[in-house]
Amino acid sequence: MPSHNVALITGASRGIGKQLAVDFARRGYDVACLARSTAASPSKLPGTVDETVELVRQQGRRAFGLGCDLQSEEQLNAAVEQTYAEFGRVDVLINNAAIAIPGPTLPQPLRKWRLAVEININAPLALMKAVCPRMAAGGGGRVINMSSVAAVTPEFGRASYTVTKVALESLTQCLAYELAPTVAVNAVRIDVPIWTEGFVFTLPGMDTSDFEDPVIMTDVCDWLCRQPLDYTGQIVTIAALRAQGSVRPRTRAGDRRADRGA
Repeated sequence: MPSHNVALITGASRGIGKQLAVDFARRGYDVACLARSTAASPSKLPGTVDETVELVRQQGRRAFGLGCDLQSEEQLNAAVEQTYAEFGRVDVLINNAAIAIPGPTLPQPLRKWRLAVEININAPLALMKAVCPRMAAGGGGRVINMSSVAAVTPEFGRASYTVTKVALESLTQCLAYELAPTVAVNAVRIDVPIWTEGFVFTLPGMDTSDFEDPVIMTDVCDWLCRQPLDYTGQIVTIAALRAQGSVRPRTRAGDRRADRGA
């Protein structure tokens, strides 16, 4: 990754987004961190955007965090404006935030379906609308959309998540075509279970020690950022990149937590 670039990352208060924010900072990026959970308005889940910002600054890079409701186009546009005011550019946009609403689809109120659509597909689109024209005008950049193997393996009780991930992959390919050759738009179809604080909190009885360490997502995003801008419209998987030797071998989140005494 080149130094002194800027990454804008959603869902940065915990899990994959937090890991990416810190690791991009280690690679020389300044980071704009977006999340709904803040110190002033925390979630029941562990982690806030303020904590992530502090970790980024500990790497010697600039950072700011915004509590942002991804359902609000106005707030998303304001976040982009603040990012450009603070840093003057965005080189990498990572649409990481998502919501998975469990349970059978038909009995649920339609507002829950609309919520999944707003968070998982409309918010990434709104951010791409706000960022990508400026990226192109500034010489180019990259968008990385986080998808899931759920897009190709539907399961009971995950319809809104599956449908919106399918839509996100399709949107990735459509906008890759529209934004070529100056902005590369790719998606990561996460095809292995990855340890996150939220997963442990919501399913405390599950043994997650054998889940992948979230650092594997840094490897994937790092690889995408090193590809030429004409590498675009692709849906990449961890398994495929691992098979070609582009990311580290199998990781275990339990090993790292044990090393830290967790």
